[in-house]
Amino acid sequence: MIDQRDGTASQPAIEVGNCSKRFVRGAAAYGSLRDTLSRLVRRERAAGEPIQALDDVSLVVEPGEIVGVIGDNGAGKSTLLKVVARITPPDTGRVTVRGRLSSLIEIGAGFHPELTGRESVLLHGSILGLRRRDVRGGMGAIAAFAGLEGAMDTPVKFFSTGMYARLGFAVAVHADPRVLLVDEVLSVGDLAFREACYERIRQLQALGTAILFVSHDLPAIEGLCDRALLLASGRVTDEGPPNAVVAAYRAATAARMAKSR
Repeated sequence: MIDQRDGTASQPAIEVGNCSKRFVRGAAAYGSLRDTLSRLVRRERAAGEPIQALDDVSLVVEPGEIVGVIGDNGAGKSTLLKVVARITPPDTGRVTVRGRLSSLIEIGAGFHPELTGRESVLLHGSILGLRRRDVRGGMGAIAAFAGLEGAMDTPVKFFSTGMYARLGFAVAVHADPRVLLVDEVLSVGDLAFREACYERIRQLQALGTAILFVSHDLPAIEGLCDRALLLASGRVTDEGPPNAVVAAYRAATAARMAKSR
């Protein structure tokens, strides 16, 4: 394990203040730079339906705290992680992250399909700011944790989604992050691997890592997290003890389903 913590344990590891993010649904949202500039010159508005992915969201995560995020598909959970990870900037509000951040948000993110597992680990470690010699020294432990000792010299384009997830998680946690972001990707692993991941998350928590954990696995949220928040239409609608927030979510879902019958 590579230990490069920065001694900021007295401050919150994650601070999200009044963040909002809006996207535009439809092809116009993903047009070329030429199309965008053309619309600006002609003062045309982009076509498509605006989606409020985050709406005035605030959140503080302390060192050594695991905060679960739950909600329906499209509630804004992944957008929240991407804003914290600086993958996408908020339209309004502020985000502060203290210390090294590792994220496991999308399966295969940071892996080039033509690179081998070993080369992918070296590349991903460099992206996380790790020294190449440290990554090489930890290669055996990373491969063993992922259960891929015999596949590290295979191009990752031949990996299954489960293999991608296992390798990505192994690199992320062996970077010894101060902040760890985990999306739904652990759901693709088998039971033994998920349990190993949860155990590693608990170990990182004991070391003071702040963890933001998005999952539809409600028992995992209840068993792993110190606190949970519920997102709906980009807004935080409930926050508190995981059992209480999960119960509120189950009740709201049941009521919505009963109403739609």
